[in-house]
Amino acid sequence: MLRPIRTLAAAAAALALVSACNSASTNGTSPGKPGDGPGNSRGVTADSIKVGGIVSMTSASGYSKKDTDLGAKARYMRANAEGGVNGRKIDYLGAEDDGQDPAKNLAAARKLVQQDKVFAVSPMSSVTFSGADFLEQEKVPTFGWGTLPSFCGPKYIYGFNGCLVPTPGGTLNQTWPEGIARILGGAQGKSVAVIANDSDAGKFGIRTFQQGFTSAGFTVSYAKASVPATAVPSDWSAYVKEILESNGGKAPDAVVSVMQTPNNIGLFTALKRSGYKGLLSDPTDYDPGLLAKDATKQALDGVHVLLQFQPFESADPKMAQFKADIKAAAGGQEVPLNMHMLTGYMSADLFVSIAQKAGKDLTVESFQNAAQGFSDTGTLVGDRAEPKGQKDSFGCGALVQLKNGAYEVSVPFKCYEPIPFK
Repeated sequence: MLRPIRTLAAAAAALALVSACNSASTNGTSPGKPGDGPGNSRGVTADSIKVGGIVSMTSASGYSKKDTDLGAKARYMRANAEGGVNGRKIDYLGAEDDGQDPAKNLAAARKLVQQDKVFAVSPMSSVTFSGADFLEQEKVPTFGWGTLPSFCGPKYIYGFNGCLVPTPGGTLNQTWPEGIARILGGAQGKSVAVIANDSDAGKFGIRTFQQGFTSAGFTVSYAKASVPATAVPSDWSAYVKEILESNGGKAPDAVVSVMQTPNNIGLFTALKRSGYKGLLSDPTDYDPGLLAKDATKQALDGVHVLLQFQPFESADPKMAQFKADIKAAAGGQEVPLNMHMLTGYMSADLFVSIAQKAGKDLTVESFQNAAQGFSDTGTLVGDRAEPKGQKDSFGCGALVQLKNGAYEVSVPFKCYEPIPFK
């Protein structure tokens, strides 16, 4: 009972309706109130479970996570084809577009809960998550990529590969530092520069990765969240100068960008033009669609991209299943794969897996009880466990390198021992 993915125009129009009320029954709860007391089953009928998503389909910089929606749709389609979740089909409404705007993110969350009456939000994929407090208050199980602090700690919000930006007392995923150390032949005597956007997420990224690379044995010669978050700089020379002189007047062995594709293209192009020959890496640019333009392909050539899931090049049977599911969701057509599809797919997969464990009597209470003792192994993000994932990452990942117009696995998928976050 999947509904088509909504057009951007429809999503924008829907945002204007967030204050509207739905006249459907809510099992005795009132719109706008924290309605999920014990036994509540908002969005659940005898034969369906209503789920929606929030995704940055558009942004001021042109960056888009729209394929997150396709990935979620693919996983829900397979669940429905296999008989649903304990006999209920997933009624996936598609994803609301928040435009990477905090106000729209909150508005989308309110609309999905108060108007559409969803049981869960999965996926939630954006660099802003201002709707987190509302979803937690309303006790709405929510799933996405745990790259924001909101995925670390709340009871009803889950990262598909755990909490990647933990609070003190949690742990740090060491895939990136350990992977880069492996490429460089070890971290001893090696230096790394880490750069991010001037935003809350960027500042938190600097804090976490600075600790991670230091713990792996690197000297962190530069760590700044200094790049404007609202617009891509037209001149990168000041950033490049600082980075190339950060290692005691010399260039660092590696430059790590915790930014999105438009910024990475600008930074890496400027570094290459300056003559920089060290390692370049980011966590974003694993997208065959980026190879369609020669300028983009040239800018990202040689870059090692962090993955927190099995690479598409993997021979794992679960990757073959993912590819088949994406093809089915795309109407039987082969489409270029990207990490956003995997983000949506694994967000949906974790939701489906916990809902299945919750049993036929699906309520928020039974779902949360199932999550408290949930675990499985060998997924595309490694071994999973809850509520561990609301405090720690699942600790697995890989690196791929864009080389001669194609991606190659530079560090195979592996699970690393996480470190305490201070």
